[in-house]
Amino acid sequence: MQSIAKKLYVATIIPYDKKGDIDEPGFRRLIQYFMQDRFRDVGGLCVNPAAGEVFYLTREEKRRVVEIAVEESGGKMPVISGAFATNTAELVETTKDIKAAGGDGLFAIPPGGIGDITGNWDADKFPEVWINELKAQTEAVDMPIIAHPSGCKVTPAFGRGIPVRAAKKICEEIPQIIGWKMTYPYEGNRQVATMLRSLDRPVAILQAGARYFHENLANGHFDGTLSGYWNYALEPMLDHIEAWQRGDVSEATKIWNSGLLELHDYMHSNGRLHIHYKIAAWLRGLVDRPYMRPPMPPPREDEVETIYGLMKKVGIPVIGEKEKKIPG
Repeated sequence: MQSIAKKLYVATIIPYDKKGDIDEPGFRRLIQYFMQDRFRDVGGLCVNPAAGEVFYLTREEKRRVVEIAVEESGGKMPVISGAFATNTAELVETTKDIKAAGGDGLFAIPPGGIGDITGNWDADKFPEVWINELKAQTEAVDMPIIAHPSGCKVTPAFGRGIPVRAAKKICEEIPQIIGWKMTYPYEGNRQVATMLRSLDRPVAILQAGARYFHENLANGHFDGTLSGYWNYALEPMLDHIEAWQRGDVSEATKIWNSGLLELHDYMHSNGRLHIHYKIAAWLRGLVDRPYMRPPMPPPREDEVETIYGLMKKVGIPVIGEKEKKIPG
C-alpha cells in the first residue's frame, strides 16, 4: 500500500458548464494536463477533495468523477477519491463506489454536519468521532487511506487540523492509513510530522499548503503533497521541488523568491482559497469557467486582476487580457 503514498497528489478542481452541471469534456482535459510526462511519474490524482467541491456533489456525480479520472489516467497515475457524505451509512456506500469505479485509494474526510462533530469537536478528547467512521469504511472496503485531518475545534498550534495526540491515536487504530495531509500552521505541521516519523510503520507526510513547501523541503518533512496549488502553478512548483531534491538550494530559493511565494500567499488570503484555485485554473486556460457550485460565491474582479498579475510575474502562462473578463 505504501507504493502510492509518496506522490505529488493534486487536489483537482471540478469544472462546470453554463447550466452548473459537471463539464465532463472539460474535466477530461484537466486530467490530461496533469498526465504530462514531467508530472505523470511523480504525481497522483486526488479527485473529489474539498477543492473539487465534494460537499456539493451528489453520490452519482462523485462516482462519475472517479470513473472519468480512472479512464483518463489509464493506470499511469494513482487515483484516490474524497470519501464524504453527511451520514455514515451513505459514506459507506460512497466508499464502495470508489472501489467499484476503479479508484486506488480513499481520501478520508472527517464527518460533517452538526457542530458537535465539526466546529466544536475536541478531537483529542473524542477521537472516536472519526475513528468510528473510518472503521465503518474499512470494514466495507479494505483500501489504502490518505487522511484529510481538518474540520475540528480550532487550536492555536493546529488551526482546524486534528491535534497531534488524536492524530497519533487515529493512525494507530486505522492501519490502512498510508498518508497524512498536513493541514496545519507551521508549528502544528512540525509537531505532527515529528509524530508521524515516530510511528512503527510508514505514514507519508503529504504537505498541503504550498506557501510552506520551501521550509518543509528544507527540514525533511516532505514525502509528497496533497495540494490544490498544482491546479495553477504546476511548472514552477515542480521546478522548485526538483531543485531541492538535487540539492541546489540556491536555485530553489531563487524560484521561491521569483514571486511564487507571493502568489501562494495571496491564494491563501481572505479565506477564499478554493475560489482562488478556480480563478487561477481558468486564467491558465485549464477550465472554461471560473465558477464554483452555489453556495460558493462567484469570483470578484479584484481577485481576477490580482491573481492574473501575480501569475504573470512568476512566468506562468495565462490567457490574454481580453479573455479575462469573468464570463456570464
